Amino acid sequence: MEDGRIISLFFARDERAVGECRKKYGAYLRAVALNITGSPLDAEECEADAYLAAWRSIPPERPRSLRAWLAKAARYRALDSLERASAQKRGAGEAAAVLDELAECVPAPGSAGERLEAEALARAIDAFLKTQSPRVRRVFVQRCFECAGIAEIARRSALSEQAVRSMLHRTRQKLREYLEKEELL
Repeated sequence: MEDGRIISLFFARDERAVGECRKKYGAYLRAVALNITGSPLDAEECEADAYLAAWRSIPPERPRSLRAWLAKAARYRALDSLERASAQKRGAGEAAAVLDELAECVPAPGSAGERLEAEALARAIDAFLKTQSPRVRRVFVQRCFECAGIAEIARRSALSEQAVRSMLHRTRQKLREYLEKEELL
């Protein structure tokens, strides 16, 4: 079913919207959450939480990309889950490594009061990624948004692991330079 139709089901408060989302995006949402949490059980919970977030937010919100909206919701739930788990131990899944990698070029998140700065940073990262090749964008998003492992990205992209590492390193360097130029660092 097309995303527009699924969104219409949400607006009509038709419970089939959740089932259609699960059919179309369930595996992807679980994969994103699993890459972060490292736990299949937690990944399923994050997927379900993403559907609940959609049910509560649509309407009035009308996402431009339902896939991206749901993935973002699942990712946030997974990061929250990871934060709770890391109170006991650090390093579930790939998320800790990704956050460490990004720390060298993206400022650390602050308090909730800094939301506007975070939104400006997100817009700047989007603008930066639009200047990169589609392949670089895909690899960067797979690593930094989906928290996919290097080996998985290499397999998906038909690249060597070293090529993926190098591409990510160069992209993070360019991103840092871009953010400095935009005075966001």
